Amino acid sequence: MLKEATGILSDDELAQVRARSDLWGLWGVVSCWGMIFGTMAIFAIWPNPLTFLLGIVIIGGRQLGLAVLMHDASHGIMCKTRWLNDFLGIWLCGNPTGVSMEGYRPYHLKHHLHTQQAEDPDLILSAAFPITRKSLHRKIIRDLTGQTFWKQRKAQVLNGIGGEELQLAKRVDYARTRLGSYLFMNALLFSGLTLAGHWYLYFVMWILPLATWNMMITRIRNMAEHAVMPDNNDPFRSARTTLTNPLTRLLIAPYGVNYHVEHHLFMWVPWYRLAKLHRILIAKGVGTRMEIQPGYGAVIELAASESEATVAA
Repeated sequence: MLKEATGILSDDELAQVRARSDLWGLWGVVSCWGMIFGTMAIFAIWPNPLTFLLGIVIIGGRQLGLAVLMHDASHGIMCKTRWLNDFLGIWLCGNPTGVSMEGYRPYHLKHHLHTQQAEDPDLILSAAFPITRKSLHRKIIRDLTGQTFWKQRKAQVLNGIGGEELQLAKRVDYARTRLGSYLFMNALLFSGLTLAGHWYLYFVMWILPLATWNMMITRIRNMAEHAVMPDNNDPFRSARTTLTNPLTRLLIAPYGVNYHVEHHLFMWVPWYRLAKLHRILIAKGVGTRMEIQPGYGAVIELAASESEATVAA
């Protein structure tokens, strides 16, 4: 919790929104994977263009959901019981999508410590904005055609196997340490789908959503959180909260990821308490200090507000 936020909430309100729950943490992970496997089953039973497209966007959204849940687990707040929090975050949220929670945690805490400052490791995700509409269109095309995914995974593999200066045995050990858990969980997923008689679902309804829709909405999420901020030195205006509806929560903004000002002000509040925290802050009149946008369309307009004439000049 930032010093600037101290005193906004009463002790009772703070206790309510900080309360952690094993049941809520489990529910998040179970519901996320339930939607993924349920969507896969629908496509397997009724394979057609509609169930294919729905599968891509729903599963891609839940893959982002796994990243959001892993993020909460990296803060130690998804579950009350620490071993359960870390087990779910590492094995069922991070590793299946190729993210090491152990590596992510110190990186992300540095982002909180230096939000939108020169030392912020996430500054690269927001510093380039605003950009032109054409530039944003090109980025989205790269996302939806798998080019962004390929670039990221190639870099991940090359980093995972180490440099050529290492001997083969050390490179294998290096790769096992950095990539082993990711490969194991994906092998387990592929094996399970194969035993169920639908091996192709791993590629069509896991890798394809991960490589396309998930890449695009992850970019939109990054833009929404910190791009084109009113004041990078004001903790109430150096992060953004984006209002949502049921459809955007299903496809773009799962598990309270849109409440980003609230998260930066009170980073020990779990995802399942963020909506309540938001309502409390609004009721106390703090909303006028916060950077809040009415939806992701408004965020995209801000992020792509650079004029072509300005760029040409």
